[in-house]
Amino acid sequence: MTGFRRGARLGIDVGKARVGVARCDPDGMLAVPVETVPRSETSIDRIAELAREWEPIEFIVGLPVNMRGEETLSTKDARDFAAELGRRTGIAVRMVDERLSTVSAYTALHSSGRTQKNSRSIVDQVAAVVLLQHAVDTEKSTGRPAGAPLELDEEPSHDA
Repeated sequence: MTGFRRGARLGIDVGKARVGVARCDPDGMLAVPVETVPRSETSIDRIAELAREWEPIEFIVGLPVNMRGEETLSTKDARDFAAELGRRTGIAVRMVDERLSTVSAYTALHSSGRTQKNSRSIVDQVAAVVLLQHAVDTEKSTGRPAGAPLELDEEPSHDA
């Protein structure tokens, strides 16, 4: 486990309607679902409450890019959400490519016998688990944190 920074982490899967939250233990052994937070003006407040409870060393926020690795409107939304979350909590944020996390989440849920319709309420949590477990496993295998740190002094971008 060379180079692995010990400490709990919260994985965040930002969606238009919901935000999936997952956590891992300080040794990064297992990522587990925590909650699906409805996307609203109070989403960040709720995630900040969860952060006070779990005391993560950082947030791992999914960076939705298209299959060619290009940024989209969802990418901007996730960056803005992550920047506000970091500013409000003072906790470091890393942005990690999440290209296949939702697909993997639906696949896992389907193989456990759930339909896409009855998985909607938890798919965001499962996507956050997939994202967080990938980030932790990457850091353990390479000795380097996954993704890229988000500079907390970045202002959210506003279209004029």
